[in-house]
Amino acid sequence: MPTIMVEGPPLDLERKRRLVEGLTEVAVEVYGIEHITVLIRENPPENVGISGQLLVDRRKAGQAAVSKGE
Repeated sequence: MPTIMVEGPPLDLERKRRLVEGLTEVAVEVYGIEHITVLIRENPPENVGISGQLLVDRRKAGQAAVSKGE
């Protein structure tokens, strides 16, 4: 049975439903079987680093720049 694993930021329940439904529809079409498992792993921004900086800190810096009009 195919398994699709998705990692990303936290989503609300309705968005998870849409994600699982959409991924399943495509996988069923491609594989030609009905049983597809979708696993969602949510990664809060304090647990993700990009270019040596936590995502939560990058977002704060971006918001500060927007506030200053940069």
